Amino acid sequence: MRYVIIGAGAVGGVIGGRLAGSGHEVVLVARGAHFEALRDHGLRLRVPEGELTYRLPVVDGPAVLGGLRPDDVLVLAVKTQDSAAALQTWAPAPVAGGGTAAERLPLFCAQNGVESQRIALRLFRRVYGVCVWLPSTYVEPGVVSAAGHPLTGILHLGRHPHGTDDTARLVAADLEKSHFEAPVVADVARWQYAKLLSNLGNALEAVTGPVDSEEAAALFRRVRAEGAAVLDAAGIAYASAGEQQEVRGVKVTLVPLDGAPRGGGSSWQSLTRGTGTIEADYLNGEIVLLGRLHGVPTPLNELLQHLADTFARERRAAGSMPVGELVRLADAAVGATR
Repeated sequence: MRYVIIGAGAVGGVIGGRLAGSGHEVVLVARGAHFEALRDHGLRLRVPEGELTYRLPVVDGPAVLGGLRPDDVLVLAVKTQDSAAALQTWAPAPVAGGGTAAERLPLFCAQNGVESQRIALRLFRRVYGVCVWLPSTYVEPGVVSAAGHPLTGILHLGRHPHGTDDTARLVAADLEKSHFEAPVVADVARWQYAKLLSNLGNALEAVTGPVDSEEAAALFRRVRAEGAAVLDAAGIAYASAGEQQEVRGVKVTLVPLDGAPRGGGSSWQSLTRGTGTIEADYLNGEIVLLGRLHGVPTPLNELLQHLADTFARERRAAGSMPVGELVRLADAAVGATR
């Protein structure tokens, strides 16, 4: 199988690099300065064993490939706000022997949240969810890092909306030869919703900085509890904290990497890079949506969604709001719903 990594940034670049390192054929898809650096200098992957460089084919769209192969596996790793555009680009791409990517090829959504695979299923016949436990960082154009040890990450795989098949098992086997654990599960959404609850803190971190004070941690517990109440009201199952810890153990322990500090998660990185967009609409915003559908107030997640969107749109500095100010805003938002 050949892996086409659509969005070779922090997550996609690490997955692509690790697959290439274990001998698998990989094509990277990128744009702008990142595309140019990958094309000219290769993918530089900083991991606990050092910096590894992979000279891989890199494209900015399907036309450059001159047609896809029947054995291609598409891995969608863009941020959710960029999913629709990427899917519209790749769905009609022709596959050798006839048909299109949407008709013939498997698409694995290696992303936060749960929305991308729903978007994908409107176009692609074979969609797979991936629950991504992969601490990774886009360091600079052409350079990504992953500080996990002894494993780089844990990637639960399964068909969307449910089930497993031989393709999922083949991909999992390749990942497990590439520094990942990749359980194949029939209920991948249950793991993704559990991860979603953790990702509700991404906006908090992006707005106020690391959640390393008791004040910030207490606010995150309130945000997460609000999210759990919404999932419970919606009848959506999610893996428990104990179940997640049993799977993770100490398999993905962060170690310091030279030249690749781990500043923060994906939303913090978006603000730091000044991309102008952020994925809060599909993390906190997913809880807000479900809350509105099921009659559960979500003032804390609505506040974080609004603040994260504002910070991204106005290109404010990551972590520039004092946590005390955010707590006051949160208390006022909760009070307004009573």
